[in-house]
Amino acid sequence: MRYEIKGETLPVVICHLEAGETMITEGGGMAWMSPNMQMETTSGGGLGKAFGRMLSGDTLFLNRYTARGGNGMIAFASGFPGSVKPFTVGRGQEYILQKSAFLASESGVDLDIHLQKRFSSGLFGGEGFIMQRVSGNGVVFAEFDGHVVEYELQAGQQIVIDTGHLAAMSASCTMEIQTVPGLKNKLLGGEGLFNTVVSGPGNVWLQTMPISNVAKSIQPFIQSSN
Repeated sequence: MRYEIKGETLPVVICHLEAGETMITEGGGMAWMSPNMQMETTSGGGLGKAFGRMLSGDTLFLNRYTARGGNGMIAFASGFPGSVKPFTVGRGQEYILQKSAFLASESGVDLDIHLQKRFSSGLFGGEGFIMQRVSGNGVVFAEFDGHVVEYELQAGQQIVIDTGHLAAMSASCTMEIQTVPGLKNKLLGGEGLFNTVVSGPGNVWLQTMPISNVAKSIQPFIQSSN
């Protein structure tokens, strides 16, 4: 499989497949394709995994697109202004993605639910109890809000992240919640009460404009128009 990502604020990933190669996407994820791409709807591992994916923000069923009778092409478009990033998944290369980040993948990639082990991380971290975990083998494409900045963390190195800006991290990283110090900072600082702290080793991807921030920005205009 070869791919190219086109567009900036509204990106699309175009995948070029050899005969017999398969791509997997959530329901409604396909934007356009060559006529020899054959679709098959599947639960992707049984109803248990299907419901897990639904809880993590994706559709109950997945669609498999296979190139039949020759090379094929299929495109997957982002559903929100932002970025599409490829991740190569393999042994020792597993990733935790924000809820609803999964866009499409090669057939060897396994998409599963990821539950935050720390209660406070799920309750106050802005990323929620449920995230997405990708494992197996192949390339997976994830969509994030705004632009994405990547950092590589060494063992024990940390980065403090404002709520909602965590897009993805290596499965080797850990995540916890830190209270903003100082009562005045909490009440007057405008940064909320909690920050997300990610510790290495591993990589972390941060998004510049979480969709929750977009909603807060336009809410006053919606209210004023009613």
